[in-house]
Amino acid sequence: MLIDYLSSVKDHRQKQGQRYQLHHILLFSIFAILCNADSYRKIHSFIKIKYDILNKRYNLNWKRIPAYTTIRNIIQDVDSVELETNFRLFNIYFHEQNSDSKYIAFDGKTLRGSFDHFNDKKAIQIFSAFTSGDIILAH
Repeated sequence: MLIDYLSSVKDHRQKQGQRYQLHHILLFSIFAILCNADSYRKIHSFIKIKYDILNKRYNLNWKRIPAYTTIRNIIQDVDSVELETNFRLFNIYFHEQNSDSKYIAFDGKTLRGSFDHFNDKKAIQIFSAFTSGDIILAH
């Protein structure tokens, strides 16, 4: 379903020579980031490792996996405002489809520099829980 909204993002590349569709690169990058990828190389590694699963699900049939530089160039050319708009539209749609369901989101943080070696005190940790109706997804 998210891929439908990502397909609405305008691809600013020339049609000639395109090997990879924008919505696939964006979707797989989101998947990789959800699996703790924090660089283009790690996104590339994620796609490489999961290619068989992704190919089966999305019928890619790529001759080769995009290089991390290709992924970087594709992502850097995307209009961030347009991408955010489409992602927000997806969140609205998802919330409307699941309005009867309640989800609980958990968030935990450790405050940097809050530990005290001199007094042998551990770092301060904060743990929060939110219901799905009380939080708006944004960056």
